[in-house]
Amino acid sequence: MGRYLGPKVKLSRRVGVPIADIPKHTGKDLEIPGMHGFRGRRATEYGVRMLEKQKLRYHYSVMEKQFRKYLDEAKRSKGNTGNSLMQLLETRLDNILRRLGVGRTIWATRQIVSHGHVLLNGRKTDIASVHVKPGDTITFKEGIHKLLRENMETAAGHNVPGWLEWNPSALTAKVLALPSPEDVPFEVNLNLIIEFYR
Repeated sequence: MGRYLGPKVKLSRRVGVPIADIPKHTGKDLEIPGMHGFRGRRATEYGVRMLEKQKLRYHYSVMEKQFRKYLDEAKRSKGNTGNSLMQLLETRLDNILRRLGVGRTIWATRQIVSHGHVLLNGRKTDIASVHVKPGDTITFKEGIHKLLRENMETAAGHNVPGWLEWNPSALTAKVLALPSPEDVPFEVNLNLIIEFYR
């Protein structure tokens, strides 16, 4: 199966939390439609763990195979597996652009990268999943500046996390450090995800 091309709000409904910070995902539309809604069965232990895993997958818009690779890499790294997994997902280039506020959703920032508008350390990068390390600088080609400024105006009040340095006037960013679990802007139980793959 390839990437998901259907309605994105359905993903937010499925996991019960907004996977994008736009009104369509955060509004009342997330409620289950119908007069009484669908109550469904009580989730099993397996179902609870799978839902937590899907929540993380949908938020970063990665496929199952890719997600497993990230988990395997996190298990091989030193330190806490859950924290390593979050660092791998947070330091993807498309996610960093979302954290900077130049795109409203992960899908919008991925398109900016794949169309070749992003320069990583001065070199054109069109791979959204590339990992950005502390010390790396991100700049943009001239042709996209107008769109980025419009996106930033619509997302007024957006807070850039402390592990990123952002200059909105020059549209340049620098990664200062690796993100900590507290920097992740949504709640997720990483232990359940690791248990799911045991």
